[in-house]
Amino acid sequence: MRRQVLVMGLGMLGLAAGVHAGNASGGNAVHSVTDWLSRVEAAPRKHNYIGTMVVSAGAGAMSSARIWHACTADLQVERVDALTGPARSSLRRDDRVVTLLPDQKLVRIERHDALGRFPDLLRSTGAAIADFYGVRPAGTERVAGFEADVVQLAPKDAHRFGYRVWTERRTGLVVKLQTLGHEGGVLEQAAFSELQLDVPLRPEKLIRMMTPPAGWRVERNEAVKTTAAAEGWQLKPGVPGFEAMDCYRRGEAAGAMHCVFSDGIAAVSLFVEPAQPGKPTREGVLAAGATHTLMRRLQDWTITAVGEVPPQTLRTFVQSLERRP
Repeated sequence: MRRQVLVMGLGMLGLAAGVHAGNASGGNAVHSVTDWLSRVEAAPRKHNYIGTMVVSAGAGAMSSARIWHACTADLQVERVDALTGPARSSLRRDDRVVTLLPDQKLVRIERHDALGRFPDLLRSTGAAIADFYGVRPAGTERVAGFEADVVQLAPKDAHRFGYRVWTERRTGLVVKLQTLGHEGGVLEQAAFSELQLDVPLRPEKLIRMMTPPAGWRVERNEAVKTTAAAEGWQLKPGVPGFEAMDCYRRGEAAGAMHCVFSDGIAAVSLFVEPAQPGKPTREGVLAAGATHTLMRRLQDWTITAVGEVPPQTLRTFVQSLERRP
């Protein structure tokens, strides 16, 4: 889950009981977390946009991407072109993702749920989120030329990070997001450096770009929905507030899977796959900005937990997984 700009999770935030945020007609206050959740989640379903997003994460690491987002009442289509690193374009139509790798003349086609996409990580009620995050207004600022309301979310325990979120005042679209460590420092930031709202962009134009170019190699990875129990695994009670959202079978090996958990704001992915014979698992924790990765060997399996959460949270997830006899 590290991490194209497409799945930044920017839209996962937008909550504040009693926080001011003008609605589309301008100037009215939103009085509940649920109102904020509904408004922020609805923004990319109602507004087309084109913009450049810049992501910075520790030690000067920085990446950027150009994003095209088109929507209708029942359809969302996005294209994201990496502007740094190897050439890469990703296009998504609902649950179908096509990734173009020009240097390899390779097309990867996947089908999976949209959890983690802008802004579909938001899958919890305002009341549930308020159990684990304190929310308060933090003023207004301009981002990419737009007036934005700022909201601060502080975790109520050590299992999750804090956030600061900027939402464009008229539409409710999230235009900037900071992930904050327990001391309040910025672990990672994603923000539009340039943004055009409500542009005349039709989804059909982006859909046509999803056709693999002639002569390119095509790889398909069609994920199949499943459950941990169906794959032979048992999950003991884990981190408070995190609920199982989706689980997919990975590859042909029985027991290989990818499960996603969320507390309504943050998400954790748990990957399970057969260990490669004769190849030791490099156990330990890796960090990239706010995202941590934890690997562990369990019998003949390699378990990898990835999430924008503290390392101890990942350890709890990994330790909660057991192979059923």
